[in-house]
Amino acid sequence: MSTSSAGKPGIGLLSLAVGAMLVQQGLSYLSTLVFPVAMPALSQALGIGTAYAGLYTGLCFAVSSMGQLSCGGLIVRLGALRVSQLSLLLLGTGLFLAAAGEIWLFALSALVLGFGNSVSTPASSHLLSRYSPPKYAPLIFSIKQTGVPVGAMTAGVAVPLLVVTYGWQSAFIVFGCICWVFGLAIQPLRREFDSDRQPRHQLSFAAIGATIRTVWGDEGLRGYAYAMFCFVGLQAIFGSFFVSYLSDGMGYSLTAAGGIFALAQAIAIVARIAWGWIGSRWIDPRLVLGGLGLAMAVASLAVAAIGFGASYWTILAIGVAYSATAVGWHGLLLAEVARRAPPGRIGAITGGVVAFGGAGMMTYPLLHAGLLQLTGAYGWGFALAAFPAAIVGLRLIRGGRQTR
Repeated sequence: MSTSSAGKPGIGLLSLAVGAMLVQQGLSYLSTLVFPVAMPALSQALGIGTAYAGLYTGLCFAVSSMGQLSCGGLIVRLGALRVSQLSLLLLGTGLFLAAAGEIWLFALSALVLGFGNSVSTPASSHLLSRYSPPKYAPLIFSIKQTGVPVGAMTAGVAVPLLVVTYGWQSAFIVFGCICWVFGLAIQPLRREFDSDRQPRHQLSFAAIGATIRTVWGDEGLRGYAYAMFCFVGLQAIFGSFFVSYLSDGMGYSLTAAGGIFALAQAIAIVARIAWGWIGSRWIDPRLVLGGLGLAMAVASLAVAAIGFGASYWTILAIGVAYSATAVGWHGLLLAEVARRAPPGRIGAITGGVVAFGGAGMMTYPLLHAGLLQLTGAYGWGFALAAFPAAIVGLRLIRGGRQTR
């Protein structure tokens, strides 16, 4: 490992690690959004209901949750960068499968995307924990996690443009190719970034139980797991239904709805860095996370209350508030999980906590889809999803005050 004169990894390696993992995270999240953002066009072309987006997302993240619980040993054995490459290969393959346009291949696409997505965050956390100064870990992890809103913003702009210009299949093919190309492009980094891998490390299903026991047995990690479930759930329904809400429910064109979604995600990029800076410099990260939980609950209620005929600027402001909170917290939480994880188990413990997020990604869109089918209204799902986030936010604030 190349180091600075202080004996710690130099800024060059840190910057390279952050950049590579930022793009990896962005492509991982973007890949899961291509289907729901293209859903209005798919609905017209194939005659499937928009609630299908929730089923697709739910299936994808059901698989992702299982993968996150078991990926720790794989990261130790192969190395975080190699696992990131495998993730990108699977993500590209999942997108190519969806481009075929067959219903059963959509289901297979969701399964493959789920496996690919499952390892992206644990692998990137394992890698960055080696190069990040502990004091600035919340900020560095937040910068890395800006890949999520960057990916969402890209999906909001590029997917509608590709769909309108070249047909819905083009979005899946283009981004599938990008995933494969980037997976190959980072190969020269492997010698440095996978220098800690342990090729003889034994893979065992017993490690899944050990991960669950560690997360559940630590009060702090358990609280972060609850937060991950509720906060990711709010993020999931925003990514799965917001564009369709504006397009089908409020009469916006697909490109206009995607543009609002993309602008909201652009603000989330700035917000993630700001929350990470605040958590690194001034306020206990747990208190910041608690405040964000309350704020995202209010934003979700505001989305639910949007009425037909609401102005563009009102919708944009609400979308920005939602995105800045419900899509802006990840770096803080992941840095806290890495800080509390036992030495040598950061990837595994991160996977255990993130698995709760995968469960939220699975559960919330499915419940939202069910409510949409029953009521025909998008607002109910956003309204009900606000309350668990508010409860978790209050618990985090109380816990943060007690540990100060």
